[in-house]
Amino acid sequence: MIHKLVLFCLCILPLIGAANEIVSAMEGESFTLRTGFTERQADQDIEWRFGSSRTLLTSHTVFRDRLQLDRQTGDLTITNINNEHTGVYELNVANKALKFIVTVYAPVPVPVITRYSPQCSSSSSSSSSSSSSSSLELKSVLLCSVVNVSHVTLSWYKGNSLLSSISESDFRISLSLPLEVEYQDINTYSCVIKNPVSTQTTHLDIDQLCQTCSDCDYYWSQTAEAVIRLVVSAVVGVAAVAAVVVLVYDIRSRRAGLEWKFTKQ
Repeated sequence: MIHKLVLFCLCILPLIGAANEIVSAMEGESFTLRTGFTERQADQDIEWRFGSSRTLLTSHTVFRDRLQLDRQTGDLTITNINNEHTGVYELNVANKALKFIVTVYAPVPVPVITRYSPQCSSSSSSSSSSSSSSSLELKSVLLCSVVNVSHVTLSWYKGNSLLSSISESDFRISLSLPLEVEYQDINTYSCVIKNPVSTQTTHLDIDQLCQTCSDCDYYWSQTAEAVIRLVVSAVVGVAAVAAVVVLVYDIRSRRAGLEWKFTKQ
């Protein structure tokens, strides 16, 4: 709602002849509204007002013990700010109206990278000769996640190249952005979250991921074990069939010999 009001002010203020300045600030810090005056104009009183009700800042409770006014220039500094200080500020002095559109943003958290599908998977690849073969590849889907955020953009980068991004502008929610990677990839990936006043980055080295991927070792050990079992089973099966063939041949040979002896007698 506040940001819709800000957009409305951006549209309407030029129509009433006011000078407008856009200010972005971060919670917990301070911002200064600069008038541009080098000295105070005559004996004009300096009055800063806030919001649609144009309440005097000195009588507004959200500004208690936060105001610092430069009596010479009229510059106003507000300290230890929070989201309540988002809005429109107005100064009327020397027959000149100054208006400032201020938006206060929360600092963004550090994004967290997790493995969404840690199991190694198989995929099919086709050659240029249109013949296809199945190959085993170490792949994983990564999730870059942040919680309780608004007015942010969450992005995946490979090196300096943007791979994907997602934005949220209105509500404080949790965001997650997936990315499929191969463990043999030598590139460095990073997940970046930012808003107009702050940025946080978490880097991911594929080699580091693979080193901590115990399930990959498990996958290969299970695959090797399965192959060995298959080979052993095949060898035992062939040996059993060969033994049966030899036994049947030996029985038939003995029977044929006995029949020949009886016939001769």
